[in-house]
Amino acid sequence: MKSKFTAALLAFFLGGLGIHRFYLGQNKLGLFYLLFFWTFIPALIALFDFFVFIFMSEDNFNYKYNLRTGF
Repeated sequence: MKSKFTAALLAFFLGGLGIHRFYLGQNKLGLFYLLFFWTFIPALIALFDFFVFIFMSEDNFNYKYNLRTGF
């Protein structure tokens, strides 16, 4: 089961490399972040993702990212 707090921390500290997307099981999106990290655009998107994770309710996060785990 994925943690909202862990996803937010990964987005803040390692989001420019797409690590938070790999953690959430979105490997294709994580690969795009990794391929284009040198442009710093993924870092800006990851900062936005960080705030989205922080302000997202726990239920919405579970519905979006933990649906397969049977939360």
